[in-house]
Amino acid sequence: MPCRYDAKAKTHPAVIALGHDWVPFCPEVAGGLGTPRPPAEIVGGLVKTIEGQDVTREYLLGAEEALRLVATHQIELAILKARSPACGSGQVYDGSFSRRLRSGDGVCAAALKRAGVKVISEEEIDGHLDRPSESR
Repeated sequence: MPCRYDAKAKTHPAVIALGHDWVPFCPEVAGGLGTPRPPAEIVGGLVKTIEGQDVTREYLLGAEEALRLVATHQIELAILKARSPACGSGQVYDGSFSRRLRSGDGVCAAALKRAGVKVISEEEIDGHLDRPSESR
């Protein structure tokens, strides 16, 4: 699904090879942002683009749509993009647009965690998908 800010896909072959039912989803696109789009980071509790535009509302709308999908499809595990202002889990970029990291979750990842969904990044797939009972 080519939905990254730079309009590229980041398909992970290990996920596809499992053959499970997956619900592809991009919270930024679901919230109304297009691709490509300017990079965004969390700055002082708001999501802003590198150009200074406040896109917090779109990120919140995308998180709300993710929660609807969780309820509709009884989703227990979400594999999200590391460090993203929407999907980052445990670490996100610090808002300086200098690739520095800080502790925290992206908007969608935080909402999913609050809803009881197990959230991992694509960088953690290998350690979780071979143990499905531990991923829930």
